[in-house]
Amino acid sequence: MPAPSSAERAAARPARPARPVRPVRRIAVISGGTSAEHDVSVASAAAVEAALARIGVEAVRLRIERDGCWSIRGRQLGPSPAAGLAAALELLADCDAVYPMIHGAPGEDGALAALATLAGIRLIGSPLTASAVTMDKELTKLVAAANGVDVAPGRCYGAAELDAGIPFVRTVVVKPATAGSSHGVRLARTAAEFAAAIAEARRFDDRVLVEQPVAGREIDVAVVRAADGRLLVPPPLEIHGEGVFDSATKYDGSARFTVPAALDDATTRRLEEAARALFETLGCDAIARVDFFVTPDGRLVLNEINTIPGMTSHSQVPRMFAAAGVSYEELIARVVGVR
Repeated sequence: MPAPSSAERAAARPARPARPVRPVRRIAVISGGTSAEHDVSVASAAAVEAALARIGVEAVRLRIERDGCWSIRGRQLGPSPAAGLAAALELLADCDAVYPMIHGAPGEDGALAALATLAGIRLIGSPLTASAVTMDKELTKLVAAANGVDVAPGRCYGAAELDAGIPFVRTVVVKPATAGSSHGVRLARTAAEFAAAIAEARRFDDRVLVEQPVAGREIDVAVVRAADGRLLVPPPLEIHGEGVFDSATKYDGSARFTVPAALDDATTRRLEEAARALFETLGCDAIARVDFFVTPDGRLVLNEINTIPGMTSHSQVPRMFAAAGVSYEELIARVVGVR
């Protein structure tokens, strides 16, 4: 008898129960961070904070500055990261929940999830293990492949191998193993481009993923676990652009999005089922964006999973929910449990 697929295993699990009913009045939104995604994180957090205000929830605006020190509304909380963290924990103690909005590591990799857990504060986001695994593109691929989800052929190289030099063989996509927002992602067609791509990726991580390019349409699927335990999946979104969807394309306005993506019903269902299954298998919570390629022969190939996706009004996840008739405020209300 064949082993059940990840979708079948996910479907067999009982629905996760609703979170304990407790009034949500103050939520600490943590943004910034020391990674290259600092500015994007601040923009996402500002949108979340504004939405919380509109649904009657106070946002405690904590930020980790580029040097690692903590601040609140522009006021530094201590002379060092450790002193600032101690002061931030005192502020967190008076909050009903913490909503991490830091993109990249440290933060999105489970560091803030662990902090909330140790402090005994409700986390609006994925727990430590899910955050750590999904932040690491190589680990994500291993889990996905083990659960029957196709991934791009490739290999992850560590610092020692990179120092020794990797020969160029064919056209490849080079990316840091853990960076987000497509930072450090390049397509290399020649040996010179390959060397430059490795050097660029190493600016963000000592581990570099080298993959065979996947020819196909880039399709994003959002999965949200509402506070009542239900999984919500809006229509998928297609990214249109030339070449690799790198950080420049993502933020210079040249990328185009279509939502709902022009897909047949069967492909849409397969994408939704695969995204839900990966969300459950990895133990994700709150919001995740699951990015796929759909190849000309209909295969679904996982690209990556983002457990703290961009949340500005023009980011992919809010766009997908808007296409389903769910406003930004309603989306945030469902996630945090405000009715």
